[in-house]
Amino acid sequence: QVQLVESGGGLVQAGGSLRLSCAASGRTFSTYTMGWFRQAPGKEREFVAAISWSGGTTYYADSVKGRFTISRDNAKNTVYLQMNSLKPEDTAVYYCAARPLRDYAVAYYDYWGQGTQVTVSS
Repeated sequence: QVQLVESGGGLVQAGGSLRLSCAASGRTFSTYTMGWFRQAPGKEREFVAAISWSGGTTYYADSVKGRFTISRDNAKNTVYLQMNSLKPEDTAVYYCAARPLRDYAVAYYDYWGQGTQVTVSS
């Protein structure tokens, strides 16, 4: 069993930066691909980024490529999402997820956090 707790969300002006963290419990964290997803009001949950168990491979949605960076520290059981050059359209609840059950970009993961709100003002 893995429990995920996100933190780092908040209100930021367009062009600003935030760093989200996702702390995981459980000894199997380092064996899982991890993902970040987001969900805006009235919209479906969408893929943002994912990282392989070793951190050696990363994947990004086209909408965030070049602005967001996913990383992980397996010694700390934590995955991060550095978000730069934020835009109002990045406003959403951001979720961390562990162990994809299908493709990493599909919101079908074994474990989910509770989410953290990110609001970008124009």
